[in-house]
Amino acid sequence: MMVIVMKPGAPQEVIEKIEKKMISLGCEVHPVQGASYCVLGLIGDTNKINQGQIEANEYVEKVLRVQHPFKLASRVFHPENTIVEVDGVKIGDGSVTIMAGPCSVESEEQLMTTAFAVQREGAHILRGGAFKPRTSPYSFQGMGEEGLKILRKAKEATGMPIVTEVMCQDTFDIVEEYADILQIGARNMQNFPLLKRAGRSQRPILLKRGLSATIEELLMSAEYIMSEGNHNVILCERGVRTFETYTRNTFDVSAVPVIKELSHLPIVTDPSHATGKWSMVDPLAKASVAAGADGLVIEVHHQPEVALCDGAQSLKPEKFAKLMRGIEKLVEIR
Repeated sequence: MMVIVMKPGAPQEVIEKIEKKMISLGCEVHPVQGASYCVLGLIGDTNKINQGQIEANEYVEKVLRVQHPFKLASRVFHPENTIVEVDGVKIGDGSVTIMAGPCSVESEEQLMTTAFAVQREGAHILRGGAFKPRTSPYSFQGMGEEGLKILRKAKEATGMPIVTEVMCQDTFDIVEEYADILQIGARNMQNFPLLKRAGRSQRPILLKRGLSATIEELLMSAEYIMSEGNHNVILCERGVRTFETYTRNTFDVSAVPVIKELSHLPIVTDPSHATGKWSMVDPLAKASVAAGADGLVIEVHHQPEVALCDGAQSLKPEKFAKLMRGIEKLVEIR
């Protein structure tokens, strides 16, 4: 891939002329227009392009070759941060967006109670699983469409947009109908047909890092989605599998600044799944905010001791309230 950076104030007719020339040479052109710049991202066989001729144009600032295998997700291609907006909630604009709620929808009473509790403490987006991928086939698998209907009721009651997981292509359309943000879980991070389908969706995608995936592999999965046309991708660090057994996963807080350096996509963290222990959610959430995360995914349940899924990592509403007050102080000074 090659990137042509135009000088500020470059005439539109010059930009269009260069675009047409690149297309004639067999390249796919992705223009990115910022407040004071224009970048032309070229995808395809760029060997036919004479870099010197392009740089000779008085309106061209510089020409760069992208060395990373991910192109559309690269910060070289898109220098400014991408901001994903859902129902007025912005992710990636410098604020900290809180997505909170139970691991899974278990009943209308359970979800409504938790939804109002997290909204009261300042959460912006309601999370909850209707279809649940579980390690054991005998574990609770979610309520399916009935769970989606309850999520919609909670949205109508609280005004919060909802994020829920989509597990496969078979149920993609129905989840897309109800959800505002579609989550692709860690186990599906490299489910390439599912990623391509997500790329054709009009909904933003919350893409979680796989259990043993490198950061480059996470960004390549985002590239699959973006290559199909959907550039509203939110990345999520949720811990990776290591030799450590005390926690469920090892939380990689360094992934936040690394992704900030490599990519323009917003990055949130999930401290609940990172360790599987509710007592560690507070310090890891604060570490994420200090590291520059654009948001947090927090599991909250009004009665975690009887939760059908991941009760051990879920915060009670009063613990969530305490966490939110701490986060607010961090946001003021970061």
